[in-house]
Parts: sequence; structure tokens; C-alpha cells
Amino acid sequence: MANSITGLFPTLYNALDVISRELVGFIPAVSSDMTFARAAVGQTVMSPVAPASTATDVTPGVTPPDDGDQTIGNVQMTITKARRVPVRWNGEQKLALDNNGASYNIILRDQFAQAMRTLCNEVEADLAALNVYASRAYGTPGTPPFATNLADTAQVRKILSDNGAPMSDLQMVIDTSAGANMRTLTQLSKANEAADTSLLRRGVLLDVHGFAIRESGQVKTSVPGTGATATTDATGYAAGATVITLAAAGTGTIVEGDVVTFAGDTNQYLVASGDTDVSAGGTITLAAPGLRQAIPAAATAITIAAGSARSLGFARSAIALATRAPALPEQGDIARDRTLVTDPESGLTFEVAMYPQYRQMQYEVSLAWGVKAIKPEHMCALLG
Repeated sequence: MANSITGLFPTLYNALDVISRELVGFIPAVSSDMTFARAAVGQTVMSPVAPASTATDVTPGVTPPDDGDQTIGNVQMTITKARRVPVRWNGEQKLALDNNGASYNIILRDQFAQAMRTLCNEVEADLAALNVYASRAYGTPGTPPFATNLADTAQVRKILSDNGAPMSDLQMVIDTSAGANMRTLTQLSKANEAADTSLLRRGVLLDVHGFAIRESGQVKTSVPGTGATATTDATGYAAGATVITLAAAGTGTIVEGDVVTFAGDTNQYLVASGDTDVSAGGTITLAAPGLRQAIPAAATAITIAAGSARSLGFARSAIALATRAPALPEQGDIARDRTLVTDPESGLTFEVAMYPQYRQMQYEVSLAWGVKAIKPEHMCALLG
């Protein structure tokens, strides 16, 4: 086998042609930060967050106003994973393939494609799991979105708008059931109504209500808590409240990521922290910005939504993904050669290294990453 990885470039880029057709929706939809090159696995790093701006009146004067200072906030991020996929061949195996007319490069290409696919799906799954940090939810558990119309995107947009999310770069990642429903909507599939043949001819999902619509094979299905007949205490809570005290009533638990409703309020809220035994009282914390409607000063019934697929609508800046090549010591390691290869579809940059062994060669595809829900207020779960 060659001692330089340069000869593998055609094989690697052919592999990218395969991996780029996988259903990855979250990776290209979130805000990617590649600046954490020196962060170790488990190390906490800061991602800057600019605060909301304040407007003032225009007042003519000799000098401009002495203002404009801001305190820049931050969100902590952690590189949580450094993962690798090995591919190994020895000389006899390659010789046997060549003698039998099989193409070693084609098989190697497919192995690289599967390696990149494995890592890509792991990153995608980690991003999909952030659905538990959304502010609110819309939809009906067990009923895939877009069954009859486009109300789902309209309502998710309303929730994000009410929460003050920026409307300039909205993303929605849905599962394949919702995608299939969307492809059957006549207002999108009829070229004369949609003014576009992309969906009808090629199945490409169109932007709807300001959302760039993407599909993912990693959309999560929630497992709700077991709480039943739970109620709030009789304190009463104003709109915007996030910490709700429970009465010592009912059975089971309310857990993080549960979607709950309160009697008399149709809004669906996500529980930011829970694992609360409702029979013992305690508190639950709703995701920001909290209650949209006040809870009266009386015991108010709490309903936990059933488990459902969790598609997600969000502003791109609400979710961050940090990736880099796994760290090396200053002295390097025993790899003969290594290179970085970027998938143009997902944007992930994989490291491919070549490790010579006794009469065989091991290739390694690797990636380190971390994910973070930076702004829960700008995320909305779409139930299905």
C-alpha cells in the first residue's frame, strides 16, 4: 500500500458524494463554530452572546451621546466527544481482491463513506436530542405534522415570533413521516400553485413561512414521565413565571423534556428541569420565557403529553455545534500521513489518518465535537 494519503484523495471525495446524500438536517441548520481547535475533550469553553440592544431618542448636540457600552454574555460549551471509525486492510486481502477482478478502491470508498456516515449520524443525533431544551411545543402526539395543510409552520413561527426570535434565518428539521405528508400537499406539489416544480419532480422540500425545511433520520421520539392527576399548588403564577410548585397529589413523575399543559391554557410548555415525584409536591421549571398565561390561585390540573416524534423549528443562532479534529500531542503520533476532508453537504470536516502496521494498513476517520442549545426561547418542538 502507498505510504502517502495523497493517493486516496479521489477515493475520499467519491466517498463524500455518497455521504452527502444521507438525511442530515440538523448539522447544516445550526450555527457552527470551528474556533475551539485547542479545547480538550471535557474542557469548558465560552461562546460569546451579544445582549439585546437599547434604542434612545435622537437629540441634536455638539457631541454624540456617551453611550453604547454593552456587557457581552457567554454560553458555556464543552467538546464532549472524540470519536473514530477504523478501516483496515492487509496486503493479502488487497491482492486477493485484485486477482478476482474486484475493485479495491470501490470497496475502500464505500468503507470511508460508511465511516463518515457513522460519525455524521452521531453528531446529528446529538443535535436532535436538544429538542428537550425547546421553549414550547406545537402539534398533537401521534399525528405527524402537515397531514392536511401548512398550519404547523405558521404556528411554530408564531411561537418563535412571540418569544422574540430573529426571523431572518429560521430552520425547521422534520422527520420522514412529516416530510412524506408535506410532499402530498397539493399547494406545494402542484407546479401552478407552488410556482416551482422542485417538490413535484425531485422531492425537494420547499421553504415555507420563512423556514428552510430539512429532513433528518435522527429525529427523536420522546419518552414522557409517568405523572398522572398532578396539580399546581394554590399560590397562583403570573405570566412569565418559570418555577411552578406542585401540590402533593397524583402519581408518577414529571421529567426534563416533558411537554405539559395547565388547565385553561392551551399553550404547551417544555419542562427544563424535573424528575419530580408529583405525589410529594416539589417544583418543576419551565423553559424560558415561561408561562404565556397566568395560572389562577387554585389547584390547577397538569397534563403531560404522550410520547411523540420531536421535529424542531428554531432560529439558526439558537443551537451551536463545535467541531474539530481530535487533538494530537506536540510530538505527533505514529500516523504516516493525515488530511482533513470537508463534506460539502453537512459542513463537517473529518480527519483521515493512515497508521502503518505489520504487513497491513489501518485508516482512521475521526471527529471531535460538542453541541449546545444556546437560546431555548428561540426553539420550538413540533410534535408528531
